[in-house]
Amino acid sequence: MNRADLVLAARDSISQGSKSFRMASRLFDRTTRERAWLLYCWCRHCDDVCDGQDHGHLGGNVPEGSVAEVEALTRRALAGEETGLLPFDALAALRAECPVPERYVFDHLDGFRLDAEGWRPRTEADLLRYCYHVAGAVGCMMAVVMGVDPDDEATLRRASDLGIAFQLSNIARDVVEDHGTGRCYLPEEWLEAQGLTRDTLVEPEARDRLVTLVRRLCDLAAEYEASARLGVEKLPFRSRWAILSAAGIYGQIGRRVAELGDRAWDSRVYVPRREKAAIMLSAFRAAART
Repeated sequence: MNRADLVLAARDSISQGSKSFRMASRLFDRTTRERAWLLYCWCRHCDDVCDGQDHGHLGGNVPEGSVAEVEALTRRALAGEETGLLPFDALAALRAECPVPERYVFDHLDGFRLDAEGWRPRTEADLLRYCYHVAGAVGCMMAVVMGVDPDDEATLRRASDLGIAFQLSNIARDVVEDHGTGRCYLPEEWLEAQGLTRDTLVEPEARDRLVTLVRRLCDLAAEYEASARLGVEKLPFRSRWAILSAAGIYGQIGRRVAELGDRAWDSRVYVPRREKAAIMLSAFRAAART
Protein backbone atom coordinates (compact mmCIF):
# COMPACT_ATOMS: atom_id res chain seq x y z
CA MET A 1 0.00 0.00 0.00
CA ASN A 2 1.24 3.50 -0.77
CA ARG A 3 0.93 6.30 1.78
CA ALA A 4 -2.46 7.48 0.51
CA ASP A 5 -3.87 3.96 0.81
CA LEU A 6 -2.43 3.59 4.31
CA VAL A 7 -4.01 6.88 5.39
CA LEU A 8 -7.43 5.88 4.04
CA ALA A 9 -7.27 2.50 5.75
CA ALA A 10 -6.11 4.12 8.98
CA ARG A 11 -9.03 6.56 8.78
CA ASP A 12 -11.40 3.61 8.53
CA SER A 13 -9.76 2.08 11.61
CA ILE A 14 -10.29 5.14 13.77
CA SER A 15 -13.85 5.50 12.48
CA GLN A 16 -14.61 1.99 13.76
CA GLY A 17 -12.58 2.16 16.94
CA SER A 18 -13.21 5.62 18.41
CA LYS A 19 -15.87 8.08 17.36
CA SER A 20 -14.57 10.62 19.88
CA PHE A 21 -10.98 10.59 18.60
CA ARG A 22 -12.21 10.54 15.00
CA MET A 23 -14.29 13.64 15.64
CA ALA A 24 -11.48 15.47 17.42
CA SER A 25 -8.93 14.49 14.76
CA ARG A 26 -10.87 16.43 12.13
CA LEU A 27 -9.72 19.62 13.83
CA PHE A 28 -6.04 19.01 13.02
CA ASP A 29 -4.43 20.36 9.88
CA ARG A 30 -4.34 17.75 7.14
CA THR A 31 -0.78 16.52 7.70
CA THR A 32 -1.19 16.19 11.47
CA ARG A 33 -4.58 14.54 11.04
CA GLU A 34 -3.20 11.90 8.69
CA ARG A 35 -0.22 11.19 10.93
CA ALA A 36 -2.54 10.88 13.93
CA TRP A 37 -4.60 8.31 12.02
CA LEU A 38 -1.46 6.33 11.16
CA LEU A 39 -0.42 6.26 14.80
CA TYR A 40 -3.90 5.36 15.96
CA CYS A 41 -4.04 2.46 13.49
CA TRP A 42 -0.95 0.87 15.04
CA CYS A 43 -2.07 1.55 18.62
CA ARG A 44 -5.56 0.19 17.99
CA HIS A 45 -4.22 -3.00 16.42
CA CYS A 46 -1.76 -3.63 19.24
CA ASP A 47 -4.52 -3.13 21.80
CA ASP A 48 -6.90 -5.44 19.94
CA VAL A 49 -4.39 -8.24 19.41
CA CYS A 50 -3.09 -8.15 22.97
CA ASP A 51 -6.61 -7.93 24.46
CA GLY A 52 -8.44 -10.32 22.15
CA GLN A 53 -10.68 -7.51 20.86
CA ASP A 54 -11.88 -6.06 17.59
CA HIS A 55 -11.60 -2.25 17.47
CA GLY A 56 -12.04 -2.10 21.22
CA HIS A 57 -14.96 -4.52 21.35
CA LEU A 58 -14.77 -7.86 23.09
CA GLY A 59 -13.57 -10.60 20.82
CA GLY A 60 -12.02 -13.98 21.52
CA ASN A 61 -9.19 -15.33 23.60
CA VAL A 62 -5.81 -13.63 23.58
CA PRO A 63 -3.38 -15.79 21.56
CA GLU A 64 -0.34 -16.91 23.52
CA GLY A 65 2.71 -14.95 22.48
CA SER A 66 0.66 -12.11 20.99
CA VAL A 67 2.72 -9.39 22.69
CA ALA A 68 5.98 -10.91 21.43
CA GLU A 69 4.59 -11.11 17.91
CA VAL A 70 3.42 -7.50 17.98
CA GLU A 71 6.82 -6.39 19.29
CA ALA A 72 8.69 -8.29 16.56
CA LEU A 73 6.54 -6.73 13.83
CA THR A 74 6.92 -3.31 15.43
CA ARG A 75 10.70 -3.63 15.39
CA ARG A 76 10.55 -4.47 11.69
CA ALA A 77 8.39 -1.39 11.06
CA LEU A 78 10.75 0.86 13.03
CA ALA A 79 13.61 -0.46 10.92
CA GLY A 80 11.72 0.75 7.84
CA GLU A 81 10.84 -2.73 6.67
CA GLU A 82 7.51 -3.36 4.93
CA THR A 83 5.49 -6.06 6.69
CA GLY A 84 2.49 -6.22 4.37
CA LEU A 85 0.32 -5.59 7.44
CA LEU A 86 -1.58 -2.31 7.64
CA PRO A 87 -0.91 -1.31 11.28
CA PHE A 88 2.84 -1.87 11.08
CA ASP A 89 3.24 -0.34 7.64
CA ALA A 90 1.25 2.64 8.98
CA LEU A 91 3.77 2.98 11.82
CA ALA A 92 6.66 2.73 9.36
CA ALA A 93 5.09 5.46 7.20
CA LEU A 94 4.66 7.68 10.24
CA ARG A 95 8.23 7.18 11.41
CA ALA A 96 9.53 8.03 7.94
CA GLU A 97 7.96 11.47 8.33
CA CYS A 98 7.99 12.19 12.03
CA PRO A 99 10.68 11.63 14.72
CA VAL A 100 8.52 9.69 17.19
CA PRO A 101 11.01 8.39 19.80
CA GLU A 102 11.24 4.61 19.91
CA ARG A 103 11.23 4.66 23.70
CA TYR A 104 7.56 5.66 23.71
CA VAL A 105 6.69 2.94 21.22
CA PHE A 106 8.20 0.27 23.47
CA ASP A 107 6.87 1.89 26.65
CA HIS A 108 3.41 1.46 25.12
CA LEU A 109 4.01 -2.19 24.33
CA ASP A 110 5.15 -2.74 27.92
CA GLY A 111 1.61 -1.94 29.04
CA PHE A 112 0.25 -4.85 27.01
CA ARG A 113 2.95 -7.06 28.49
CA LEU A 114 1.73 -6.18 31.98
CA ASP A 115 -1.78 -7.30 31.05
CA ALA A 116 -0.50 -10.48 29.42
CA GLU A 117 1.38 -11.36 32.62
CA GLY A 118 -1.76 -10.92 34.72
CA TRP A 119 -0.27 -7.93 36.53
CA ARG A 120 -2.55 -5.93 38.85
CA PRO A 121 -1.83 -2.70 40.76
CA ARG A 122 -1.07 -2.82 44.45
CA THR A 123 -0.79 0.95 44.98
CA GLU A 124 -1.95 4.15 43.33
CA ALA A 125 1.58 4.57 41.97
CA ASP A 126 1.25 1.15 40.32
CA LEU A 127 -2.02 2.21 38.72
CA LEU A 128 -0.48 5.41 37.37
CA ARG A 129 2.50 3.47 36.02
CA TYR A 130 0.12 1.20 34.11
CA CYS A 131 -1.85 4.19 32.79
CA TYR A 132 1.38 5.75 31.55
CA HIS A 133 2.28 2.65 29.55
CA VAL A 134 -1.11 2.06 27.93
CA ALA A 135 -2.06 5.71 27.35
CA GLY A 136 0.48 8.25 28.61
CA ALA A 137 3.11 7.02 26.17
CA VAL A 138 0.58 7.45 23.37
CA GLY A 139 0.05 11.04 24.52
CA CYS A 140 3.81 11.62 24.19
CA MET A 141 3.84 10.15 20.67
CA MET A 142 0.86 12.30 19.68
CA ALA A 143 2.61 15.40 21.00
CA VAL A 144 5.56 14.72 18.70
CA VAL A 145 3.14 14.14 15.82
CA MET A 146 1.74 17.61 16.57
CA GLY A 147 5.20 19.15 16.33
CA VAL A 148 6.49 19.09 19.91
CA ASP A 149 10.26 18.70 20.07
CA PRO A 150 11.10 15.15 21.27
CA ASP A 151 13.54 16.74 23.73
CA ASP A 152 10.88 19.03 25.27
CA GLU A 153 10.40 16.90 28.38
CA ALA A 154 8.17 19.43 30.17
CA THR A 155 5.57 19.49 27.38
CA LEU A 156 5.80 15.73 26.88
CA ARG A 157 5.02 15.22 30.58
CA ARG A 158 1.84 17.24 30.12
CA ALA A 159 0.98 15.12 27.07
CA SER A 160 1.52 11.99 29.16
CA ASP A 161 -0.78 13.42 31.83
CA LEU A 162 -3.58 13.71 29.28
CA GLY A 163 -3.21 10.09 28.24
CA ILE A 164 -3.25 9.05 31.89
CA ALA A 165 -6.42 11.09 32.45
CA PHE A 166 -8.09 9.35 29.52
CA GLN A 167 -7.15 5.91 30.84
CA LEU A 168 -8.37 6.65 34.36
CA SER A 169 -11.74 7.67 32.90
CA ASN A 170 -11.80 4.47 30.85
CA ILE A 171 -11.13 2.37 33.94
CA ALA A 172 -13.91 4.15 35.85
CA ARG A 173 -16.38 3.60 33.03
CA ASP A 174 -15.41 -0.04 32.41
CA VAL A 175 -14.79 -1.33 35.93
CA VAL A 176 -17.74 -3.73 35.88
CA GLU A 177 -17.05 -4.88 32.32
CA ASP A 178 -13.38 -5.44 33.18
CA HIS A 179 -14.40 -7.51 36.19
CA GLY A 180 -16.37 -9.76 33.85
CA THR A 181 -13.17 -10.52 31.92
CA GLY A 182 -11.16 -11.21 35.08
CA ARG A 183 -9.44 -7.83 35.26
CA CYS A 184 -9.34 -5.20 37.96
CA TYR A 185 -7.32 -2.01 37.79
CA LEU A 186 -8.36 -0.60 41.15
CA PRO A 187 -5.33 -0.70 43.48
CA GLU A 188 -5.44 -3.42 46.11
CA GLU A 189 -4.75 -0.82 48.81
CA TRP A 190 -7.89 1.08 47.75
CA LEU A 191 -9.98 -2.10 47.84
CA GLU A 192 -8.66 -3.13 51.25
CA ALA A 193 -9.50 0.28 52.69
CA GLN A 194 -13.13 -0.33 51.67
CA GLY A 195 -13.17 -3.94 52.88
CA LEU A 196 -13.37 -5.26 49.32
CA THR A 197 -11.48 -7.70 47.14
CA ARG A 198 -11.26 -8.06 43.38
CA ASP A 199 -13.90 -10.80 43.61
CA THR A 200 -16.41 -8.89 45.75
CA LEU A 201 -16.17 -5.37 44.37
CA VAL A 202 -19.16 -5.72 41.99
CA GLU A 203 -21.49 -7.53 44.40
CA PRO A 204 -24.78 -5.63 44.95
CA GLU A 205 -24.08 -5.02 48.64
CA ALA A 206 -20.71 -3.48 47.72
CA ARG A 207 -22.08 -0.99 45.19
CA ASP A 208 -21.86 2.06 47.47
CA ARG A 209 -18.21 1.29 48.24
CA LEU A 210 -17.47 0.73 44.55
CA VAL A 211 -19.00 4.14 43.79
CA THR A 212 -16.67 5.71 46.38
CA LEU A 213 -13.63 4.10 44.75
CA VAL A 214 -14.67 5.06 41.23
CA ARG A 215 -15.29 8.66 42.24
CA ARG A 216 -11.75 8.66 43.60
CA LEU A 217 -10.60 7.47 40.17
CA CYS A 218 -12.59 10.23 38.47
CA ASP A 219 -11.11 12.87 40.80
CA LEU A 220 -7.63 11.60 39.93
CA ALA A 221 -8.49 11.77 36.22
CA ALA A 222 -9.61 15.39 36.66
CA GLU A 223 -6.29 16.27 38.33
CA TYR A 224 -4.33 14.82 35.42
CA GLU A 225 -6.57 16.50 32.87
CA ALA A 226 -5.98 19.87 34.56
CA SER A 227 -2.23 19.26 34.51
CA ALA A 228 -2.33 18.31 30.84
CA ARG A 229 -4.10 21.53 29.88
CA LEU A 230 -1.04 23.47 31.04
CA GLY A 231 0.92 22.12 28.08
CA VAL A 232 -1.38 23.07 25.20
CA GLU A 233 0.14 26.52 24.80
CA LYS A 234 3.11 24.88 23.06
CA LEU A 235 0.85 23.52 20.30
CA PRO A 236 -0.28 25.18 17.05
CA PHE A 237 -3.82 26.58 17.19
CA ARG A 238 -5.57 23.72 15.43
CA SER A 239 -3.76 21.14 17.53
CA ARG A 240 -4.67 23.08 20.70
CA TRP A 241 -8.28 23.02 19.57
CA ALA A 242 -8.22 19.29 18.88
CA ILE A 243 -6.53 18.36 22.15
CA LEU A 244 -8.75 20.60 24.28
CA SER A 245 -11.74 19.03 22.52
CA ALA A 246 -10.53 15.50 23.23
CA ALA A 247 -9.75 16.44 26.84
CA GLY A 248 -13.22 17.88 27.29
CA ILE A 249 -14.99 14.91 25.72
CA TYR A 250 -13.06 12.28 27.65
CA GLY A 251 -13.21 14.36 30.82
CA GLN A 252 -16.98 14.43 30.45
CA ILE A 253 -17.04 10.62 30.46
CA GLY A 254 -15.36 10.59 33.87
CA ARG A 255 -17.62 13.36 35.17
CA ARG A 256 -20.71 11.52 33.93
CA VAL A 257 -19.61 8.30 35.65
CA ALA A 258 -19.09 10.18 38.92
CA GLU A 259 -22.47 11.93 38.63
CA LEU A 260 -24.38 8.72 37.90
CA GLY A 261 -23.14 6.99 41.04
CA ASP A 262 -24.50 3.46 41.34
CA ARG A 263 -26.28 3.82 37.98
CA ALA A 264 -23.01 4.35 36.10
CA TRP A 265 -22.86 0.76 34.88
CA ASP A 266 -26.50 0.23 33.93
CA SER A 267 -25.44 1.03 30.37
CA ARG A 268 -22.20 2.18 28.78
CA VAL A 269 -21.51 5.85 29.48
CA TYR A 270 -20.89 7.96 26.39
CA VAL A 271 -21.03 11.61 25.32
CA PRO A 272 -23.82 12.35 22.81
CA ARG A 273 -22.82 13.93 19.52
CA ARG A 274 -24.58 17.23 20.26
CA GLU A 275 -22.76 17.50 23.58
CA LYS A 276 -19.45 16.74 21.84
CA ALA A 277 -20.14 19.60 19.43
CA ALA A 278 -20.74 21.97 22.36
CA ILE A 279 -17.50 20.85 23.99
CA MET A 280 -15.63 21.42 20.73
CA LEU A 281 -17.06 24.94 20.46
CA SER A 282 -15.94 25.70 24.01
CA ALA A 283 -12.51 24.24 23.18
CA PHE A 284 -12.25 26.53 20.14
CA ARG A 285 -12.75 29.56 22.39
CA ALA A 286 -10.23 28.28 24.91
CA ALA A 287 -7.68 27.54 22.17
CA ALA A 288 -8.13 31.04 20.77
CA ARG A 289 -7.47 32.59 24.19
CA THR A 290 -4.31 30.53 24.83
